[in-house]
Amino acid sequence: MTGTAANLCGFVGMACIIFAYGYATQARQVNPFVQHGVNLAGAALLTISLLVNTNPASLVLEGFWAAIALWGLIKAFRERGSQP
Repeated sequence: MTGTAANLCGFVGMACIIFAYGYATQARQVNPFVQHGVNLAGAALLTISLLVNTNPASLVLEGFWAAIALWGLIKAFRERGSQP
């Protein structure tokens, strides 16, 4: 992957995370699938960028960001399945 493509992935990932944060802040009732799904996509795209443009601290941060997003999605799926 070229540096330009990696940077593009990073910028799109950043936009996803900013969108998810803004969405969670403005929504009256947050849809966890939107919030955590967009956060997970953003973390994945930023990770792709960071694998080309290495920054270890940011790479660790994105790992935690993705793990929390996955946890939120799993929790949302479980809660959806337990509702009558």
